[in-house]
This record gives sequence, structure tokens and C-alpha cells, in this order.
Amino acid sequence: MILAFSVAPSGGTRETPDGSVSEAVAQAVKVVRESGLPHRTSSMFTEIEGEWDEVFDVVKRATEAVLPYGSRVSLVMKADIRPGFEGEIDGKLERLEAAIDAG
Repeated sequence: MILAFSVAPSGGTRETPDGSVSEAVAQAVKVVRESGLPHRTSSMFTEIEGEWDEVFDVVKRATEAVLPYGSRVSLVMKADIRPGFEGEIDGKLERLEAAIDAG
């Protein structure tokens, strides 16, 4: 599965003057990077690929890493569950680029 997620604190206990949540998000991304699973982080989401249980374990730990930064946490997730397929975090993009180049 590939799971895209975004996690951020609100009701901050460590708010910055400009409302940035980058310090909190950095803690979540560290958890993802340390997991060893294939992943990619963009300006709004982090994608992670693996088996259901291992992906959800990482998301849970990433969410817990954000908890100290606010009185609550917002978590948004979207999953592509395709049993029997691996390497799709890159494979999907490679097929897209090939289709763009062909068309």
C-alpha cells in the first residue's frame, strides 16, 4: 500500500509568531525516515509505502511525535491499497511520465 498523510498540531503549546508548524512536522518526518520504508515528502503530504501494519505503525508514531506541539493533532490520510504490488511509490510516477512523453 501507499499511504499519503499529513499531520499537524493545533491549539499550539509551542506556537511560532507566524503560525508555522515546521518543527512539529519535522519530528513526524524523522519518524518516517527512520522507519526504513520507501517514502517521499512534499510541501503538503508525506507518502509511505509498505504493508498495512507497518505503514500504520509509522503513521501512529509520527502522530505521537507531533502531540507535544499542541493540544490536539489533525491527521489526514489517503491510501492506495493494491495487494501484490511493490515499488509503486516510484512506479506510478514513472508510468505517468512515460504517458506524458508519449502523448
